[in-house]
Amino acid sequence: MLSFPNAKINLGLNIVSRREDGYHNLETIFYPVPLKDALEIVRSAQPVGKFVQTGIPLEGNPDDNLVVKAYRLLKEKYPVPEMDIYLRKQIPFGAGLGGGSSDAAFMLKLLNKELNLNISNEELEQIAAVLGADCAFFIQNKPVFATGIGNIFEPVELDLSEYQFVLVKPNIHVSTKEAYSKVQPAIPAISLKDIIRMPIEEWKGKMLNDFEHSVFYQYPEIREIKEKLYQSGALYASMSGSGSSVFGIFAPRWNPENIDHSLQGYYLQIWNRLAVH
Repeated sequence: MLSFPNAKINLGLNIVSRREDGYHNLETIFYPVPLKDALEIVRSAQPVGKFVQTGIPLEGNPDDNLVVKAYRLLKEKYPVPEMDIYLRKQIPFGAGLGGGSSDAAFMLKLLNKELNLNISNEELEQIAAVLGADCAFFIQNKPVFATGIGNIFEPVELDLSEYQFVLVKPNIHVSTKEAYSKVQPAIPAISLKDIIRMPIEEWKGKMLNDFEHSVFYQYPEIREIKEKLYQSGALYASMSGSGSSVFGIFAPRWNPENIDHSLQGYYLQIWNRLAVH
């Protein structure tokens, strides 16, 4: 069985407060976007299943991959047979796009469907949350207002499917831990839930990512990418998560030929509709 785990972006990201457990309370809008990996599971003919990863190379032990961890976590709770797992990575890692979290969540959904486990979405979300704060978002994969550490969801009415979307990923790795350490938590003046009700042309200057101030200071190249997206005609542009990817949302009739040519030197993706399915 084959599926295509998609990425997400953060529409605004406010660090609200520091928690006693060392984490931070935040608020953000998670929105699914059409950049996708490919994930396939096949019942293994061997006593122990295998994990094969292609596409963008990943460092580290394959046993630490979130797809493998998701498989093993469900296997502890349900009668799951040995599986051969094939993952083709297209979503850049360390980009604030949630690629690994999406792969893990889609693994849970694949196993649930393939094996007729009849696990509810609510339970799948609980299992996914063990793997990572934003893993649970990808179970239902719909726009949400996220609070807590990014694990408490409230559905929002937001449809950007008719807009065009540009994603730029420089060859820069931003440490999430370091990014959090340089943010001063504060309650935002305007809630993101109120901002998304405004026309998208009014989001600029109101919908903010609190990580941008410190990340842009350390990596001015990322700030320049955002500026070039606006110069190319973006209605709204932002860094996603703690970076380093930057996205721009463009009008339906925008001409992609107007993109700043210097952005061609980066990992660059352009979609004519911001729709996942």
